[in-house]
Amino acid sequence: MSARSRRCAQALLVAVFLLGVQFVLADNGPLHQVLQTPPVKLGTSGGNVHDASKRFCCSGTLGVLVTKSGVNYILSNNHVLADTDTATVGDPISQPGLVDVGCDATKAQIVANFSEAIPLGSGNVDAALAQVNGSVDTTGTILDVGIPASTTAPLDATALGRGVAKSGRTTGLTCASIASISTNVRVQYQRGCGKGRKFTIIYLNQVLIAGSSFSAGGDSGSLIVTSDTAQPIALLFAGSSTVTVGNRISDVATALGVSFVGDSAHAVTCPIAAAAVAQGATAHGARISLSPVGLAHAMAAKERHVDRLMLDPAVQGVGVGASADDTSEPVIVIYLQEGMAHAPIPADLDGVRTQIVRTDEIRAFGWNETPQRGCSLK
Repeated sequence: MSARSRRCAQALLVAVFLLGVQFVLADNGPLHQVLQTPPVKLGTSGGNVHDASKRFCCSGTLGVLVTKSGVNYILSNNHVLADTDTATVGDPISQPGLVDVGCDATKAQIVANFSEAIPLGSGNVDAALAQVNGSVDTTGTILDVGIPASTTAPLDATALGRGVAKSGRTTGLTCASIASISTNVRVQYQRGCGKGRKFTIIYLNQVLIAGSSFSAGGDSGSLIVTSDTAQPIALLFAGSSTVTVGNRISDVATALGVSFVGDSAHAVTCPIAAAAVAQGATAHGARISLSPVGLAHAMAAKERHVDRLMLDPAVQGVGVGASADDTSEPVIVIYLQEGMAHAPIPADLDGVRTQIVRTDEIRAFGWNETPQRGCSLK
């Protein structure tokens, strides 16, 4: 075993040790980092076999099975399958990803080939497709989730506070609730695997999930579904220590022209610790019940002020959520980077109260974890 392979193997053991309780609670099936016997179930470690540099290798999650013109594809992120806009059509996609085989692609299996991606910064999504080669489960089964519903969930007044679940490479099955919708958010990328310039893209109208334990680096590409019906609602692509960011799944499906391989609606069996939240309760135990009229007013106020607010580098995002004091009251949620000076935040915008959430930088790689030398998680 090479020195780099030993480092990656040691890093994985350390991660499992440090996150041991989380793995026990969140992973209700086989570990999401191991080589599977085909047919491969999704929600598993994977990525482009060329997503590596001399010192690093990178991986994310193979999210969900979709279909386009009668052909099946794996849907994940551009920065997972397309190597952040640098991949060539036909590039092999492995399971598990390089980080879980000591950066040695010969120890993984090829399950798909990169097909197409929406260029980053051009379509308001971080999404890509890889055509499967026959070794992926054709039912669309996702580890710990089962077969997702074939219909998507609405992002309307019923979405805020709704319980959601995801199955990803690093944290397995986790459940939480939607913190804000219609959220403009800045996300940091890096051009290469553990190297190259860093750059920021501002996304509009994204879905933000509350909580520090919902995701971590390596979960990029996971499908986020409603926990009570397993309907796709967002595609996970970034996060911080306090929130997870997903593209609206309707935007992803429209941009790529795909539909979901799925079945009828069903509930996801969430870890016990997250079950109450996943069933639609807030941290205070009360269900969110916003009126469509109140939500529309808050969204209009957010749109009138968001561009000005986002000029402040400390503002990581601006969206619409429900008040922590009164879950029937819509608020404009402003995500501020911890430790950065910022301009004064008004108490309300056009009569809609503001609510501040402190967070660290929102990134498309390595969030919510300690980076490991030689390995990088997306």
